[in-house]
Amino acid sequence: MGSGNQQKQVRAYRGQMVSPGRPTVAWREDRVRFWAAIAVGAKTRDAGVAAGVSEPVAHRWFVHAGGVNPQLAPALSGRYLTSGNREEIALWRAQGCGVREIARRLGRSPSTISRELRRNASTRSYRLDYKASTAQWHTERRARRPRTAKLVANELLRAYVADKLSGHVRTTDGDRLGPAGPAWDGKNKPHRGDREWVTAWSPQQIANRLPVEFPDDPSMRISHEAIYQALYVPARGGLSRKQSWHLRHGRTKRMPRARTQQQAWAHVTDATTLNKRPAKAEDRMVAGHWEGDLIIGLNRSAIATLICRTTRFAMLVHLPRQTDSAH
Repeated sequence: MGSGNQQKQVRAYRGQMVSPGRPTVAWREDRVRFWAAIAVGAKTRDAGVAAGVSEPVAHRWFVHAGGVNPQLAPALSGRYLTSGNREEIALWRAQGCGVREIARRLGRSPSTISRELRRNASTRSYRLDYKASTAQWHTERRARRPRTAKLVANELLRAYVADKLSGHVRTTDGDRLGPAGPAWDGKNKPHRGDREWVTAWSPQQIANRLPVEFPDDPSMRISHEAIYQALYVPARGGLSRKQSWHLRHGRTKRMPRARTQQQAWAHVTDATTLNKRPAKAEDRMVAGHWEGDLIIGLNRSAIATLICRTTRFAMLVHLPRQTDSAH
């Protein structure tokens, strides 16, 4: 690899690099298995088991990504070093093997091994120590190459999308009409009566409307998926998380499609089915057997209905709206 002075020169040329903390111990393959399990409808806990990570780590992956699959490649091509190769390089380097010996054992070019030891070494001490976990972290950090989101770079586009998502109706003079929405309290899915979802535009409508209103401005273009990711992934920036209130479904995290197609949880279990009704109540011969039901309307309004099966006498009971202060 060269002398110690050569290593210090390379380190000085690269400049100081601030580490965000402990290098990740979860490789790309673990995340691929995690998101593959999420895609088929698995819960976050079960997807973490499939990926071989703990439940808190799995939950953190899902929340940080906003429920959006980052579309990691399933496997790197053979021309790149894998995490297993880096484990072997670290082991052989600790045993005192030279660059050419390590290259011969891995079947790689000596320049590849030399570059790996130089670029991905740990720089927390005065000498360059090669550790597999640190090297893998450096590689994944460079591979991400995050770009600035379009909604962050283009203020006019961001203002247009935010205004359409908010559902405000404007006059010809540009003045807003309609009541102001409630304050953001961090709820995942607020009640539809508290949202301006009737007048809010969907991301698909916004993406299709931009070419109509700005036909000669190519910078005023964005896909509906980019709008969803700006809402679901806070790290991308551009839009506020509370603006997801105005989506038709009101979610602040993406729900995997396979999970939404699963059978919904039923409030009425098999133990309370109507075929187990007593014979006296079934024949309607004896008064005093009642049927109860619940009607839920807008703004959390509710009415309980009670109907006598024999006389058909009906009673309607207004249920007060339950708020957080009433509990």
